[in-house]
Amino acid sequence: MPPARNSKLPEVPDGAAVGENRPVLEVLNLRKSYAGIPAVDGVSFTLKHNEIVGLLGPNGAGKTTTINMILGVLQPDAGTIRVDGVDLARQRRRVLACTNFAAVYAPLPGNLTVEQNLRFFAMLYGVRRSGERIEALLRQFDLERFRHSKCGVLSSGEQTRVCLAKALLNEPRLLLLDEPTASLDPATAQDIRRGIRDMARQGGRAILWTSHNMYEVEEVCDRVLLMSRGRILLQGDPRVLPREHGAASLEALFISVAREPLAYQDTRR
Repeated sequence: MPPARNSKLPEVPDGAAVGENRPVLEVLNLRKSYAGIPAVDGVSFTLKHNEIVGLLGPNGAGKTTTINMILGVLQPDAGTIRVDGVDLARQRRRVLACTNFAAVYAPLPGNLTVEQNLRFFAMLYGVRRSGERIEALLRQFDLERFRHSKCGVLSSGEQTRVCLAKALLNEPRLLLLDEPTASLDPATAQDIRRGIRDMARQGGRAILWTSHNMYEVEEVCDRVLLMSRGRILLQGDPRVLPREHGAASLEALFISVAREPLAYQDTRR
């Protein structure tokens, strides 16, 4: 996650909506190509306050490219990204101040202790009263007994909790989670999912979640976006959407979209 020097929420720009009526995230007609081949092809969606949205699709669908553009890591060829009404292209620093990210493939430095990692990233993000914030997160994620343990010796579940604590240091309005429970045992994954659901209900936060675990998506997400070949083909309630398209389950619908994306192009919303 790129550094952001101010953990306060950005001011509302002129003409922006206010409060709960404004989406936390707006993605409008986003496009990105590599060597002339579209990776993301006209993607548009929003995330509301207190909402968890699953971004689903097979490998190569464009999910990671979309997330990297939202994080400011990649520059779109076209389109607009706004967080809390602030345009990422125009005010990148202010947008990143209220955005954060966690993924199982992006572990924290293993030679630093839990507390050292949190202090380092708090300094990187410019978190005010960082000591109090770190103590609150250590309690929230049941990490107090690991504060002096090096992250490299923690279990997968413990490392995931540290990564989530890191991702909440700047109290983000937008949290992006890429396969956050991958490789975890079922009991640990259930605990993590429960904690993430609680996080989404705090402070008007919105969460964009990618996963290949359809059971997990059905349990956690309020809404899903199914991508294939750089486009969002379907979206809706993960518990209802399969029935609307004659599928027995979300997993069956996922497989159908992955294998026959052209059959769903006319149903895009």
